Amino acid sequence: MPEEINLSLLEEMRRLRAAVERLAGPGPAKIDWDAADCFVWSPARNELQPVKRPNRIALKLIRGVDHVRDILHENTLRFTEGFPANNVLLWGARGMGKSSLVKAVHADVRAETGVSLKLVEVHREDIATLPALLDLAKDVEHRVIVFCDDLSFDHDDTAYKSLKAALDGGVEGRPDNVLFYATSNRRHLLPRHMMENEQSTAINPSEAVEEKVSLSDRFGLWLGFHKCGQEDYLAMIDGYAEHFALPLDREQLHREALEWATTRGGRSGRVAWQYIQDLAGRLRVRTDRP
Repeated sequence: MPEEINLSLLEEMRRLRAAVERLAGPGPAKIDWDAADCFVWSPARNELQPVKRPNRIALKLIRGVDHVRDILHENTLRFTEGFPANNVLLWGARGMGKSSLVKAVHADVRAETGVSLKLVEVHREDIATLPALLDLAKDVEHRVIVFCDDLSFDHDDTAYKSLKAALDGGVEGRPDNVLFYATSNRRHLLPRHMMENEQSTAINPSEAVEEKVSLSDRFGLWLGFHKCGQEDYLAMIDGYAEHFALPLDREQLHREALEWATTRGGRSGRVAWQYIQDLAGRLRVRTDRP
């Protein structure tokens, strides 16, 4: 009988210990910033997961967005060199290389300057944990770009308030060694119907809309991406074909590429890349990304 009581007491102590650990949350973060150049933020484990082989293409292969490419590159270069720079919102048409450009510029600036510039991706659903990530990054010697792809907010989603505070608000403000880049299909990050609903139901409609729009205002640079024309689309195709040395006549290449775009319902950088992948596969040519 005493032995059974002891076992029961031991089991109860284990349950209590597990409950206390759950309430205490994750332990102190153990982050090796030298493990990689790119990371993914994992708030559940309070850690940065290193990405050994980032999914990106060379900057020279991104065509049709020369103006915004140069602006983003210059902003990133200034930040890396320790000079003032802005948070950036890359918004606009789908498949035009917004996220590819962020990753390509990061790699290009690192290679150009030799400075330890880290890229940390934050998933959309983890935006509310940004303050915790910034707290981890603020005292490191590296320059850090926090990146969120396809950022947007829906009705009843209050995570945008955490983003506003992390970008430019609060007593402490954004750390000097951290910059925030985001991509979105929406310039104001919120659907129009949501903003209109807020305006129609609020006691002071203008203040409700102002609070939503002020989120985008936290980004000093807005870089717009628009649907590409046929000339830019074919320039993308030519750039890929030359880079990967695809043995196909230029006239046939263009004819196939335009037909591919027609079947996909439009032209974009993503559609160009998908055609090149199909063509390279048929020709048995590898297109491994760096």
